[in-house]
Amino acid sequence: MSKHLTELAMKSIFTLSLSAFAAAIATPARAHVTLEQQEATVGKSYKAVLVVPHGCNGSATTSITVRIPEGVIAVKPMPKPGWTVEIAKAKYDKAYTFMHGIKLSEGVREITWKGKLDGAHFDEFAFLGFLADVLPAGSTLYFPVVQECERGAERWIEIPEAGQSSHDLKSPAPALHLAAAKGVPATTFRIGSIVVASPYLRATPPGAQVAGGYMTLTNTGSTTDRLTGGTLDQVRRLEIHEMTMTDNVMRMRAMPNGIEIRPGETIELKSGGYHIMGMELQGSFTEGQIVKGTLQFEKAGTLDIEYAVRPIGGGGHRH
Repeated sequence: MSKHLTELAMKSIFTLSLSAFAAAIATPARAHVTLEQQEATVGKSYKAVLVVPHGCNGSATTSITVRIPEGVIAVKPMPKPGWTVEIAKAKYDKAYTFMHGIKLSEGVREITWKGKLDGAHFDEFAFLGFLADVLPAGSTLYFPVVQECERGAERWIEIPEAGQSSHDLKSPAPALHLAAAKGVPATTFRIGSIVVASPYLRATPPGAQVAGGYMTLTNTGSTTDRLTGGTLDQVRRLEIHEMTMTDNVMRMRAMPNGIEIRPGETIELKSGGYHIMGMELQGSFTEGQIVKGTLQFEKAGTLDIEYAVRPIGGGGHRH
């Protein structure tokens, strides 16, 4: 190929690359407002950085408002040159323990930055907060954002339903995954509207073929769900059982249809009532061990959890 043709070919490739790039940045729906750091540790400080990639159909952004979710406390916005910052304070749903045992019952619930960001540019808006230690590790927090522009607005406020992915939403709220502190097993797990608190197993003597498991199940949603089964390391199968007292005789029965959990309902799986039963053990469970497993819910889906193993005959939940 001649030098002239080579130059023409390179020029065409460069022009096509620019065209593809221009097409990509001209499609706002593909570039949502997001958090720069999308995972953080419960019980730690968290610097949230909201990344705003574009205006509203090309027009300049004039304000960014973020709603702070419950459990994110002691929030302080970071000033931006050329922008004014407004905060709205309100009471929390409960009092939270902050550093050095301080109890906080109210704080910043909303932040608004006002200024001007050209539609062809991007920028970042930051604030500092603390993730309360009672937040469930393994769950996701959402930070709804409203982006006002010279012409129109973008409302990044959609939160996925149980079993739905944020990728299915047109305008998803920025999401933060909560992780347990390193080396500390999570004691609360969440999938969709289902919260599983303090799952534990009882230690088993050598040669035992079954093991009992216990926890608290809460449905925070508006539709009924059902625990239908799951898996557990070191057992061949997992069953859901109920123990009842009839004519002074303790009876146990398997529940092949699982346990129904109505909206707003909390059900405790405990000795003498509902519980899970690991069948055909492949080894013993020893006190202090952490055992991995899953729970299967009819609507919420499959949840990965960890069980703490407590002493043989050990009792209630750890709070």
